Amino acid sequence: MGFHWQSHPELEPELRIELGLTGRFADQATAEAWLAENYLTLTASGVLTVSLYEQERLVYGPMSLEP
Repeated sequence: MGFHWQSHPELEPELRIELGLTGRFADQATAEAWLAENYLTLTASGVLTVSLYEQERLVYGPMSLEP
């Protein structure tokens, strides 16, 4: 199993790789810790919201990254 983030709006593949949005996480807590460390970079790159998935199942979202 793996958790991953989906950005909204969808970014170009190269930018997704650069930002780390293609990563898979072993558990939800690790995925959420990654987001806490990287959300400012994501918003600076144009990401407005994110959704967390466990494989193909939506866990939650879309969640705004705006303060």
